[in-house]
Amino acid sequence: MNELNGPAWPWYVAGPIIGAIVPLAMWIDNRRWGMSSSFRHVCSIISPLKPAYLRYEWKKEAWNLFFVAGAVIGGFIGAHFIPNAPAPAVDARTVEQIRALGFQEPRGLVPHEVFAFSQLATWRGLVMIVLGGFMVGFGTRYANGCTSGHSISGLALREWPSLVATMSFFAGGLLMSHVLFALLLS
Repeated sequence: MNELNGPAWPWYVAGPIIGAIVPLAMWIDNRRWGMSSSFRHVCSIISPLKPAYLRYEWKKEAWNLFFVAGAVIGGFIGAHFIPNAPAPAVDARTVEQIRALGFQEPRGLVPHEVFAFSQLATWRGLVMIVLGGFMVGFGTRYANGCTSGHSISGLALREWPSLVATMSFFAGGLLMSHVLFALLLS
């Protein structure tokens, strides 16, 4: 497995591959690819009281549950069976900006001072993890899809609502990164 653990492919290689695979997959079987619809399917399966939104034939969409399970299993395999994954390269200017916000040296993909289980008892942890998680869940339902569903599948289908949703995702990410994040950490 170590030979798979090389450097990440550059964006100009990985991006066009994703851009080519999604329309090809949709052309082959005409399905929307996204993660958030699996929540609806699971709720429809386990909910004893079914509001109108959950009354549908979820078995026709069972392929999506396998799609999500494959992503989870792939993530588990990548995290536990590919040893010595190289740390992501972080530009020195970014490291300085992260330190200015009160974080230590970056370790991994997320700052441990915010995204560790021990931080759930702090107000920052509650805001970032609990409130943030609720807003992401609510947003995917309200936008009728998640970032992968809109930004990859929806744009590949040239859907106007997906373009608006994708632009909103980027605007929200910029607002969080440049304004709200600094306020929460000050």
